[in-house]
Amino acid sequence: MAARRSADVRPNARRAEIYRTAAAIICERGFAGTSVNEIARALGMTKAGLYHYISSKEALLFEIMNFGMERVEAEVVRPVNGVRDPADRLRQLLVRHARIATRARGAVSLVMEETRALPPPLRKKIVQRMRAYFVVVRDTLKELEAAGQLQDVDPTVAAFSLFGTIHWLPRWFRPGGRLTVDDAADEIAKVALHGILRPRSSRRSGRAKAKTRKYR
Repeated sequence: MAARRSADVRPNARRAEIYRTAAAIICERGFAGTSVNEIARALGMTKAGLYHYISSKEALLFEIMNFGMERVEAEVVRPVNGVRDPADRLRQLLVRHARIATRARGAVSLVMEETRALPPPLRKKIVQRMRAYFVVVRDTLKELEAAGQLQDVDPTVAAFSLFGTIHWLPRWFRPGGRLTVDDAADEIAKVALHGILRPRSSRRSGRAKAKTRKYR
């Protein structure tokens, strides 16, 4: 059973603190090696106090993942829905996602790797949300392919590669280092787009090749 939630998809500050603190501990010790007592102590709460917000450790893990996907949907997907140019849309998706991936030292992003620890019904819900986001990115890449702007790469493989690049960011980014969060996000977008988009000078021929493949 999932933790009790407000009707508002944006959790209050206390819930956000719980999710991020718990995620950081889970990332450090693994889900199996983390106890509710440890999470409660880190939050300055009693175990009973923490159970006011959650019903079980598995429910907490589910809520952390839901929280992460809500942030992606609210701060990445919805803001770019109206961007008609697929190249600009892809760049905004990458930059926006990279910016939120490092929050709380990337704990929420990294804990998404613990989906196997969820009970099957909860795991299915998270996988469905992740899949929906994946489709947004892959479909944008397919638009670029149809317009002759994509390199000769498979859109599905390219989408997985982009996610891998962003998910790796919390592992190497250091707050207070040479790069700011915005710097790192911009650099990731530049590297990724350079690798999958055709140079402008070759896009015309790319469009012709795309049409040829379409009508074969």
